[in-house]
Amino acid sequence: MVDTVAEQEALSAEDLAALETPFMKELIKQWRAQDTHGTWEGKSDVKLLHPYILTAEARRALPIMGDPDPETLWRIELFFNAVGLTIERTTGVMVTPMMKMSHEGFGRQVLIAGRLIAVNKQLRDAHRFGFPTLAKLAEGGTKFVEEGVGMVEKFKEVATWG
Repeated sequence: MVDTVAEQEALSAEDLAALETPFMKELIKQWRAQDTHGTWEGKSDVKLLHPYILTAEARRALPIMGDPDPETLWRIELFFNAVGLTIERTTGVMVTPMMKMSHEGFGRQVLIAGRLIAVNKQLRDAHRFGFPTLAKLAEGGTKFVEEGVGMVEKFKEVATWG
């Protein structure tokens, strides 16, 4: 959902196409599901995803070392939840996300399918988690989805164990 004609015109063709990818649709669903009181009903999908957009200037303004705030950690969790659910919808195998993060912003995110680690991402500088554009956000999420789907398909027996 794009709010206004002006908002739609401000987006590149790549960004508009990115909103239609299965990963981005799932990420938007994840965000909408968090809105239990309807506060974001009037917000466009682009505005909901805006916290993931971190331009080069904004990234330079952030310190090299920093502690991630709870909202940033929550955004990372929603990102990988969307990756996991997209893998799940594609393969039919249930995927469980697990994240372990230190207070300094270093940690690991894994997506587990059965007894298989479908996605394994080492995270550092979590306070700087973001993408320069919506297209890059979609590309990053889709890359993890493809990796996870590939692992589940290659090791189907392990992913469906038990």
